[in-house]
Amino acid sequence: MKNTNNNPLPNTQRQGKYIKSQLKTIFNYLKKHTATASMVTKATGVDQKNICRYKRDLEKAGILWEIEKKLCKRTGFKAWYLTTNPKKAPYNNQIQMF
Repeated sequence: MKNTNNNPLPNTQRQGKYIKSQLKTIFNYLKKHTATASMVTKATGVDQKNICRYKRDLEKAGILWEIEKKLCKRTGFKAWYLTTNPKKAPYNNQIQMF
């Protein structure tokens, strides 16, 4: 059976690169913008279910913060506005060095 796939990487390696690419896209977008998951989906094209998973991973790593819960400009429903910019992080969520 002939391999019709043009990508030489095994499927798991391709998936890993795709996930890292999406994660990097979300991280970089939220570093420049404060947005809800719905707004990030619209701006980046990354599926909202994936954004929710990456959000959890970035929060656990201590590099994503929920800024405030208010009406989303895209959906009109209350949602958390997110950022990966440490300058915008709430003071009580920042790692303290003392």
